[in-house]
Amino acid sequence: MFTVLLQATIGLALVLILRRPMRRLFGASPAFTLWLLPPMLALLPCLPAAPSRWLSLPEMAVLPATRALVAQITPAASPGHWVFLIWAIGGALCLLRLARHYQQLLRQSRPAPDAMVHVLQADFPGLDPRRLRLHPAGPALLWGPCSMLLLPADFLERFDPRQRHLVLQHEHAHLHRGDALWSLLGELMLALLWFHPLAWLALPRLRLDQELACDERVLRQLPQDEAGYAHTLLHSTGVDVAPMFIPWLTQPQLKERLTMIQRPRPGTLRRHIGFIVVAMSMAGAVFVAQATVKHDAGDVHATSHVAGILSQTTPHYPESAIKNKEEGTVVLTVLIGADGQPLRIVSVNAHEVAPDLIQAANDTIMQWRFKPATKNGTPIESYARVPITFSLDEKTSPAPSTTTGTHFPTSPSI
Repeated sequence: MFTVLLQATIGLALVLILRRPMRRLFGASPAFTLWLLPPMLALLPCLPAAPSRWLSLPEMAVLPATRALVAQITPAASPGHWVFLIWAIGGALCLLRLARHYQQLLRQSRPAPDAMVHVLQADFPGLDPRRLRLHPAGPALLWGPCSMLLLPADFLERFDPRQRHLVLQHEHAHLHRGDALWSLLGELMLALLWFHPLAWLALPRLRLDQELACDERVLRQLPQDEAGYAHTLLHSTGVDVAPMFIPWLTQPQLKERLTMIQRPRPGTLRRHIGFIVVAMSMAGAVFVAQATVKHDAGDVHATSHVAGILSQTTPHYPESAIKNKEEGTVVLTVLIGADGQPLRIVSVNAHEVAPDLIQAANDTIMQWRFKPATKNGTPIESYARVPITFSLDEKTSPAPSTTTGTHFPTSPSI
């Protein structure tokens, strides 16, 4: 979890630093694609990356009868449980807020009258009437299974035909770019990172970059309407930003959007070069992150001695698992530090085994002590794969509760 958070933080920091220079050099559209970087880096540690060689331990059997063996040393709930609980509550509240706001927007919207639809289709022939709804906060785009265009009831009176065409062109560009889905993704990431200051700092800037990229697309299609586009923005009424909602204009964005309209925009070649530069930058960031993960995993090819176990205890069979008749083999990957202590434990088959059994095995292995692997005589970090079988069958023989000086051979990478 810490690695995922660190990678997401690095991604957010890089985007916040690079977005303005990239926009000035290559345009708003390539700069907006930089926002792919945080989720890419955040997901990177979740990808399987097995080290080159493993310490493979024999399977340990745990029976209900062995629960008294380690009852006295089974640790209480760790502080990590409370941290996870607080994070989960905060994320759930953010998601509830998102769902509540979405329901409010749906309740406040209503179908557009046929007369208005006919006028709008004359102003903008590409308009899909099935996506059209009336809402006082429009013009705006609302995410949904089918993204909807929200317009105010006085839209025809507020804007003249040319202005209506520009506004609809802008909203159609949002639909074509899939920006409503991007806004939802940003809100979901904020719900997951609700505690992170950079996440709150990044979301309004993602929205701004989204609007700038959309403006740039419209002005590429209608370069003769720059003055009219700026005039329409200046004489529009801004609305508050809301989750899952892309308004035509918010006041904090107005200055940046007008500035972008006045500046010369990069040509097609520079824009394409910008996309290539962004792609190469993201590939480089992913490569560096992968190299870091591999370095963390340790290169055990040149080790002269592999890790072994100095002491181990048998896991406690959870009472709740016995009551629910939960069984299964927990397979854990353990990162062993140079001092022989477990540094990080990851469940290989978390989706196949009950969480109580995984937690029992995890808590116990954190108490084990290993003989660290060595490279050229120096202790180094290495990995071990530990299978532990929880069985309610009394015929299964449990493994010994302690082992001293045990040494296991390595097996090929898997």
